[in-house]
Amino acid sequence: MATLNPYIYFNGNCEEAFNFYKSVFQKEFAYLGYYRDVPQSDREVFSETDDKVMHVSLPISKETVLMGADNKEAYTELLTYTNFSLIVHADTKEEADKLFNGLSEKGQIKVPMNMTFWGSYYGICMDKFGIIWKITIESEK
Repeated sequence: MATLNPYIYFNGNCEEAFNFYKSVFQKEFAYLGYYRDVPQSDREVFSETDDKVMHVSLPISKETVLMGADNKEAYTELLTYTNFSLIVHADTKEEADKLFNGLSEKGQIKVPMNMTFWGSYYGICMDKFGIIWKITIESEK
């Protein structure tokens, strides 16, 4: 079966964002590379500022890796992320609350964590980088 992993482009603050996610999820980077690490022969393709992130991967579970990069076009113009959100399926209410509280720190709570009419514990927040997160525990069958 194929695996789907989110890849987020940032406007020059990818490293700051991923250090934040690293602290919230309490995981370590599998890879963090900068444009300065690209071999000179490939510099025409990767011409972004040398101290910006070329690629970062943060495994947050056995199946899911959060990935990202800075993008020259992204950090020359302000991006507005309005067409997606990231959803995390927590194992416990405590884990859901911890993730929600961490991700919403200095961000915005859109829907506080609560029991929904469909039986899930669920909330929505926007982190301080403008990324929308949905945290949930699926309802019991």
